[in-house]
Amino acid sequence: MDFKTSFSGIFESLMTREPLFVSKEVLRHSYTPDELPHRNKEIRQLALILSSALRNEESSNILIYGKSGTGKTIVSRFVCKELERTAKKLGIPVKTAYINCEITDTQYRVLQNLAECFGENVPFTGWPTDKVYRTFVESLDREHQGVVIILDEVDRLVQKSGDDIIYNLTRMNSELKKAKVSIIGISNDLKFRDYLDARVQSSLSEESVVFKPYDARQLEDILNQRASLAFKPDVMDEYIVPLCSALAAREHGDARKALDLLRVSGEIAERESTTRITEKHVRRAKDRIEADSIVEAVRSLPTQSKVLLYSIILLEERKRRIITTGDVYDIYSSLCRKTGLDILTQRRISDLLGELDLMGIIDSTVVSKGRYGRTRQIHLVVPLVGIRIVLEDDIRLNGITNFEPPQRRLG
Repeated sequence: MDFKTSFSGIFESLMTREPLFVSKEVLRHSYTPDELPHRNKEIRQLALILSSALRNEESSNILIYGKSGTGKTIVSRFVCKELERTAKKLGIPVKTAYINCEITDTQYRVLQNLAECFGENVPFTGWPTDKVYRTFVESLDREHQGVVIILDEVDRLVQKSGDDIIYNLTRMNSELKKAKVSIIGISNDLKFRDYLDARVQSSLSEESVVFKPYDARQLEDILNQRASLAFKPDVMDEYIVPLCSALAAREHGDARKALDLLRVSGEIAERESTTRITEKHVRRAKDRIEADSIVEAVRSLPTQSKVLLYSIILLEERKRRIITTGDVYDIYSSLCRKTGLDILTQRRISDLLGELDLMGIIDSTVVSKGRYGRTRQIHLVVPLVGIRIVLEDDIRLNGITNFEPPQRRLG
């Protein structure tokens, strides 16, 4: 090993590379452009509903559906930004607040964040939830104002904390004397409304707006708009934008994935000190993004699903040609005993295997065994070594790295 290598001045040498980007932030999901191609209908629909706030009237609550990357969040924030701009111009008090419920996923945290948006200092923990709610209501009702609250990924909040918070927020106008509140709930789950209590359904879903996926041509228009702002002139081969659009269109017209592809392609090209972004950079960007998304999906799995997936990995490592539900259940049960976890029923494990299949982590086929019933034949479709490392990083699974599975079914 060469211990004399010096890294003095390493950043200066990196700064001499010719950048391809003018503004990388333009390709981030959080960026809101001045124009939103192919969403005029949805923009007008939301604006029509929310325009009541400019007349000091109560606006309807709105539930927005659509798959990931169809523009739900960006359109909602765009319309609310325009609403605030117009209200300021007219001298009408209107405020908007945005909450990402994937991050802020408890009733207390939602109310705490909302209270802080309106000038209240609420501790991160420690208060009764009723007190936080009352503080928020009082902060709103200090003046006559229209208020729009966006609850993005609202299904995540309901899954974790129930729908009481939604009910309280949508019924808040009955407690307010000066302010008027409208709620916009955004969900990727088209069946989300069915999970709500009937009383919440009626109060939240006064108006529904559905966002359809973009097609490849629409994605191309979006990328061309962003690319003109993000990159220097003439740094992309002419087919880069159509290629990124076509690849993303396969994934249900996801504009976020299209933007990620374009941005990561530029980053790879820039790190290689090349002067142009080519097809090879897009292909490598696609592989990297897919690998990153799989790792993140595995990292966010519940512990029981992680143990189940680890069981499949152990069987795959032993080059077993056909892995069945019974094989996996035997290893899974042994791992649960070793880690102190409850052992789920085979029926529940079959459900979890189905979820892993839907996520694209495994491939499973249900086959008939005649009078012996049915079973799943399972195959891992993600990189074995990388996923094993991710699973073993989980603090609850640290004790299974030296686990030796029973040999009864492995012969």
